[in-house]
Amino acid sequence: MLCTTLFLAAAPALADTRVALVVGNSEYEAVGRLENPQNDALDISVALEGLGFEVHTGRNLTKAGMRQTTRDFAAAAARADVVLFYYAGHAFQVDGRNYLLPTDAALSTVTDIPEETVAINEVLRAMEASPGMKLIFLDACRDNPFGQVLEDAPGVGDGLARVGTDANFLFAYATQPDNVAYDGTGRNSFFTEAMLHHLYTPGQDISELMISVRRDVLAATGGRQIPWENSSLTRSFMFDESPVTVSEEALFYQVATGAKDPDLLRLYLETYPQGAHAEEALAFLDTGLSTRALGLADASGEQEEKFWALARRSRLRPLLEVYLERYPEGAHHAEAQRLIALLPPLESASDGALCERLATHPRDATAGNPGVPFARLQQNAVAAIRACSAAAIQSPELSHYVALLARATAASGDLSRAIDLYLSAAERGDLRAMVSLAQLKENGTGMAQDIPGAMRLYERAAEGGSQDAMINLAITLFEGKLLPQDADRAIALLKRAAAEGAPKAAFNLGVLAQDGALGDPAEALDYFRRAARDGEAQGYLAAAILLDEGRGVARDPNAAADALLRGVAEDDGTVLTQLTRNSADWTRETLSAVQARLAQAGFYASAIDGLPGPNFTAALTKWRNGGFDAALLAN
Repeated sequence: MLCTTLFLAAAPALADTRVALVVGNSEYEAVGRLENPQNDALDISVALEGLGFEVHTGRNLTKAGMRQTTRDFAAAAARADVVLFYYAGHAFQVDGRNYLLPTDAALSTVTDIPEETVAINEVLRAMEASPGMKLIFLDACRDNPFGQVLEDAPGVGDGLARVGTDANFLFAYATQPDNVAYDGTGRNSFFTEAMLHHLYTPGQDISELMISVRRDVLAATGGRQIPWENSSLTRSFMFDESPVTVSEEALFYQVATGAKDPDLLRLYLETYPQGAHAEEALAFLDTGLSTRALGLADASGEQEEKFWALARRSRLRPLLEVYLERYPEGAHHAEAQRLIALLPPLESASDGALCERLATHPRDATAGNPGVPFARLQQNAVAAIRACSAAAIQSPELSHYVALLARATAASGDLSRAIDLYLSAAERGDLRAMVSLAQLKENGTGMAQDIPGAMRLYERAAEGGSQDAMINLAITLFEGKLLPQDADRAIALLKRAAAEGAPKAAFNLGVLAQDGALGDPAEALDYFRRAARDGEAQGYLAAAILLDEGRGVARDPNAAADALLRGVAEDDGTVLTQLTRNSADWTRETLSAVQARLAQAGFYASAIDGLPGPNFTAALTKWRNGGFDAALLAN
C-alpha cells in the first residue's frame, strides 16, 4: 500500500483552498489486476498538485487503507473551498448504489459487499463537510470483476449507476451510466489521459473541460466510450485560472520561433504536420537558424514561463527534456523532472499507443494526438499495420484498433482488405469505420456506389456521437440531392455537433445566423467565438468582421482588434494578410485598436493612426512569431 499526501511547492496564488483525494487500485488479490489505475492516480495527483491542490493520494489501498485515507481527507475537506475525489480501479453497482473495490476485497456472495467494499456514499459524506464545491471523477466503470459470484445476483448492473446530488456537486464518469469503460492500452486509461491533457488549459471552465474530455475519449475509442457528467454546480470553476491564451499548437510554434531553435521547429512539424504554421516553420528552417540560440538570454523569465506552460500542457517528453536543458536552474526544474519520470520514452510505447500515433485520422484528433494525414500514413503504412494488428489482438474489445488497421491497410494500397476491416469494425460499433465506409459507399470507391447504404451508416454514426457524421448529414440535408431537403433537421444536427465541441459545426451555424437563416443574426457572434475557442481559427476573422462592421451586433473596434490579434496568432496567415494587404476592408478605429495593442507589446512604435505600413506588418509578424500576450486582450 502507498498512501501519501502531496503539497504544492510553487503554485500560482488562488482564491480557493483546494483539497483532493486521489485513489488508484491496480494490484487486486482476489480479482484481475488492472494496469492503469495506479499510474492514473499518481499522474492525476501530480497534475492537481501543480494546480494548487493539497492532494491526498492512495495507491493499491486495502479496505482499512481506503477508510483511513477517507477520514484524513474529510478533516482537510472541512476547511476547503473546492474538494475533489478521483478514483481509478474496480467498481460496480448493486441496486443503484456504487461500490469501490479495495485491493483485499473478497466476495463470495452479495451479502459480503458492505464489509468488503467502500460505498461511494462514505466518500460523499466526507466531502459534505466542506461548504464549497465538490467534484467527483470516477474512472471506474469496468466489468464486474467477480464473475459468476455477482453475475446472477439481483440488482447487479453494468458499470456505475447515476448518483443524485445536492447543490454544488459534479459527478464525472469515465463513461455513461450503466456502461463499461476501458482500462487503456498505454500508461493511462483513455479517460485519465484525456483529463491530463486538458487540466492545464488556461481559462477553461469545467463544463468546457468535460466537453473536451468527452470528445477526446469518444475519438480515441471510436465511440465505444463516452464520458458523462451530472452537475448541480452553482458557479463556474477553472482548474487553471490563467488568462486564455492561444491554442497549444500556436503556443508550440511561438515558443520554437521565440527561441530560434531548429530542433523545436522540427518537433513542431513532427507533432503538427498539417499545422497552421507548418509552412512558416519550414521557411524558418530553410534560413539555417543557428542552434546558438539555445543559450538565448531570458532576463525577464517570460520565455521560460511560456516554455514551461507549453511543456506542462502538452505532456510531450521531448519538450520537457529541452526545458531542462535550456533552464537547468529554472523555476520549474523539479516539477519538470517529476513529470518526465511519469512519461515513458516514445520508443517504449505500447502497440496500442503506437497504432494510435501512426494511424489516427486527423478528424479524430485529441489533445495528445493531432492525427496523421493520409499521405504521411502511406509513408509509414507497414509500421502502422504491424502496430495496429498487434493492438487489435491484444485488445479485442476495442474495435477502434481494427478501424485504425483498416486505415493503415488502405494507405498501403490494399483497399479490398481495408474494406473488410472497416466492415468488421463498423459492425462492432466503431464510429470512424462507419464514416469511412459511408464515404466509400457514397463515392463508389472500391465498391459499388450505394447512396442509401451510405446514408444509413451516417445516420448510425451520428446517433452514436460522430460529429463528422452529423456534419456530413447536415450538409446533405441542406443540399437536398441525396436526401430530401430538411433544413430544420440539418440545423438540429449542427447544433448537437457544436454543443459536443465540433468547431466546424459552430462555424457553420454562425454563417447561417449572420445570413438570417437561423434565429437572430446577433447569435452569429457567439457561434463564431465558440468555433474559435474549440479550434476553428476562421471564427476569429468572422467574429472580427461582425464587430468591425456592426453587422447584427453593436460596433466594437476593441473587441474586433482582440479577435483579429488572436486570429493572427492562430490561423494559417489569413488574418495577417487581411490586415496588411486588404487593410481598406477594415475601419480605421479597429486598425488603430490593433496598433495600440501591438504598441503595448513593444512591437510597434509608429503613429497609432489606423493606417497600414511596413512597421505595422513587422509588428504583426512579431506578434504571430512568438509575441502573443493574452494580458493585452480583453476577450
